[in-house]
Amino acid sequence: MAAVALGGCANDLLPAAGGPPRAGDDEINVNPANYRPEILGAMHAYLNDPTGIRDAGIAEPALKSVGGNTRYVVCVRFNGKKTGNVYAGVKEIAAVFVAGRFDRFVDQAKEPCAEAAYKPFPELQKLAR
Repeated sequence: MAAVALGGCANDLLPAAGGPPRAGDDEINVNPANYRPEILGAMHAYLNDPTGIRDAGIAEPALKSVGGNTRYVVCVRFNGKKTGNVYAGVKEIAAVFVAGRFDRFVDQAKEPCAEAAYKPFPELQKLAR
C-alpha cells in the first residue's frame, strides 16, 4: 500500500503523458546559480563576432512566462558588431534556464525583459574568439 502511495507522489513530479515539464515543478524552476558563466559560454555560439561588445548589461534571474511556461529568465543587453567594426545597435535577449542550467536564448525579449533592472556586465565586453 505504501508503494502505491509513494508512486502517486512521484507522478506529481513527472510531465503529463510525455508532454513538457509543468511550469511549477521545483526541479524545473531552480534559480540558476552560475548564470553569468553559462551565458558567456553560450554567447560564443550565439554571436558571429563576440569581440568588442559595448554597453553590456545583465539583470538578475527572475521567474517569467516564456512560450507559455514559467522559467527563470536572465535578460541581457549589449551592442555587438554587425560586420567588421560596424555595430548593430543595442539588442536585448532573454536567456532561459531549465533546471538551473542555460537552455536557450529568446530574441523577442520585449515582454519578459520589460521591467528588467540592468547592471553592468563587463565580462561580456571582454569576450574573445
